Amino acid sequence: MYLKRTVLLILILITVFLDNVYSQSAGESTYQFLNISTSPRQLALGGKTITNFGSDVTSGLYNPSTINPDMDNILSVNYFSYFSDISFGSLSYAYTLDNRGNTIHFGFSYINYGDFMGYDEYGNFTSEFTGNESVLSVGYANNINNLPIRIGANLKFITSTFEQYNSYGLAADFGLFYTDENDINMSLVFRNIGFQIKAYDEVRESLPFEVNLGFSQRLDNAPIKWHLTLENIQKWPIGLSNPSRIITDLDGNVTEENISFINELLRHAIIGVEIFPESIFSVQLGYSFRRSEELKILEQRNFSGVSFGFGMKFNKLRFNYSHARYSSASNVNYVGLQIDLN
Repeated sequence: MYLKRTVLLILILITVFLDNVYSQSAGESTYQFLNISTSPRQLALGGKTITNFGSDVTSGLYNPSTINPDMDNILSVNYFSYFSDISFGSLSYAYTLDNRGNTIHFGFSYINYGDFMGYDEYGNFTSEFTGNESVLSVGYANNINNLPIRIGANLKFITSTFEQYNSYGLAADFGLFYTDENDINMSLVFRNIGFQIKAYDEVRESLPFEVNLGFSQRLDNAPIKWHLTLENIQKWPIGLSNPSRIITDLDGNVTEENISFINELLRHAIIGVEIFPESIFSVQLGYSFRRSEELKILEQRNFSGVSFGFGMKFNKLRFNYSHARYSSASNVNYVGLQIDLN
C-alpha cells in the first residue's frame, strides 16, 4: 500500500511539474510527427490507444510499458500515405533476453513531406528541396515487484531535415501499465520528454510533450474489448475557437465561438471498440472527439473523427488495415504487416 501511494504521488508531482514546463499542443512545438499513430490498429481505435497489451509489437512505440515477452522475435512494418505527398512509416521489433522475461524493444518511424519548389524573396525559382524527419527508439519494460504493474521507458533519437536546415533531438517516454483479475487495464504515459540537441537555426524549440491516460476491458460474456483514452491531460483548455464559426452582427460586432466545459472535456476523449480482439479476424472502431471538432465542416456531414479497421492472421503473419476520416479534403488508409520470426 505504501509503494502504491508513493508511485501515485510521484506521478502527480511529475504531471504538475511538466505541465508548467511543456503545456503545449500542435503548432506550439517541433517534431509533431512523434505523436502520429504508429500502427493501423491504433489508428482504427481512435488514434492514441495505449492499452493494447500482448503480442502487438507496435504498441511499444507509443507506450513502452506494454513491452512484454509475448513480443519476442516479432517484426512489424506499417505504412500510410498521409496528406498530399506526405508518407509515414514505422518499423518495430522486440527480443526477449532471458527466461525471466526481460525484453528489449527497437523502433523506427519516418515521415517524408515530399518535394517543394524553392523561391527567393523576389519570387525567382532557386531549387527543389525535400523535408523529412525520423526517430530511432530503444525501449524496455518490466514488472514492479509483487505488484500487477509494469513500468517501461523508451529512449529516442530524433533527426529532422528541411532544405538546408537540420535539427537533432533526444527524448524519452515513460509508461505505467496496470491490470487486474477482471481484465481491467489502465495505463499512464508521459511522452516526448526531451530537448533539441541542435536547433534548426539559433532558437531551441520545445518538444510535443503530452500525458495520456488509458482504460480498457474485455467483456466477460462477449468477444468485445472497449478502450477509452484521455489525451493531453496535462493541458487545459485544449480547444481553440474555430475561425469559421465567428459570428458578426449587423453592427460589425464579432463574437467568437464559445467552447463549453463539456466540449473541452470531450476533446480529451478517444473511444474505441474491438470485436474478436484475439481472434484470427478482428474488427476495430474508434472515434476522436477532438479530431471531429477541429476538422469538421459546418453544415456538412463528413464523419471527421471516425476510424475503423480490421486484422487478419495467416499462420505467423498478421495483416492490419485501417481507414480514418479527417475531412472532406482527405482521409487516411493505413496498412501494416506483423511477422512472427520464431
